[in-house]
Amino acid sequence: MEIKGLTLVVSACALSICGTASAAWEPTKPIEIVVPFAPGGASDQMARTIQGAITKNNLTKAPVIVVNKPAAAGGEAMLEIKAAKGDAHKLLTTSSGLYMTPLSSKLPVSWRDFTPVAMLAQDEFLLWTYNDAPYKTAADLMAAAKTGQNIRIGGAGSKREDHLITWALGDEAAAKITYIPYAGGGPTSVQLAGKHIEGSTGNPSEEIASWRAGNARPLCLLSPKRMAYKEKITDTTAWSDIPICAEQGIKFTYNMLRGMFMPGGVSNEQRDFYVDLFKKVQDTAEWKEYLARTALLPDFRSGAAFVEFLTVDEQRHKDLMDKAGFLAR
Repeated sequence: MEIKGLTLVVSACALSICGTASAAWEPTKPIEIVVPFAPGGASDQMARTIQGAITKNNLTKAPVIVVNKPAAAGGEAMLEIKAAKGDAHKLLTTSSGLYMTPLSSKLPVSWRDFTPVAMLAQDEFLLWTYNDAPYKTAADLMAAAKTGQNIRIGGAGSKREDHLITWALGDEAAAKITYIPYAGGGPTSVQLAGKHIEGSTGNPSEEIASWRAGNARPLCLLSPKRMAYKEKITDTTAWSDIPICAEQGIKFTYNMLRGMFMPGGVSNEQRDFYVDLFKKVQDTAEWKEYLARTALLPDFRSGAAFVEFLTVDEQRHKDLMDKAGFLAR
């Protein structure tokens, strides 16, 4: 009877206690999304859209908070995540600055110090000019630069995406283009609308308001293919109507990742929780509206596919930055 009773107890344990022990991991305290830029920017908007989608749709029991750490061109945030090894309640949302800040400053951090979770989308860039500029195409703007005209292109920051794009355009055209750094995409847009610069390389969210207001217009899209968004932004033009730069004789292309990372030292189970969470976010109405509003390119990658993308993308940035003289020596 004692052996039989023991068997029943062990069986009950197998059905209940053991089942509880093998339950999938879930956060036990608030999830902190660290944004390496100031409030209001594109990365901040993405983080707060994710926060809202998770909360509104009850995708996890844990609350989600967003913390901005913009110091040192995002370096502060990256070093914080590096130092938080094993903390599965911290996330970093980032872009190409993931490579560009360490490469241009010798900051002792790499994406390999983190746990890649997922790429959620890619941000596309366009070449813009002010509305009544004489340049009808990107080829016109490059031709003007070749003739020795002082072509100034503005962008956010130095030795970052806009600067690299401007350098690449000048290098391909064998022309001198002056890059003017500003504090962000917003100030750059203001300078373009005021005709203080001839062009900018902003992403859609940075110039859409100026475009709608008739202060700026896109010349071409720096991507391999046209956008899919067909809703009219102005009376006559949708994002899908904008030609890619290759249609105007410019070969250079540039897209920017928008991804999520955890600190190093977390378990596969903890990482997989967030991969699944972001897959659910992708299906929400809030996320789909955000993609359309900011004209982001949907591109979800996790696991080996994400790591492969990061490896190739980092090397491309390193090669371009080396040629441009942006690498810290």
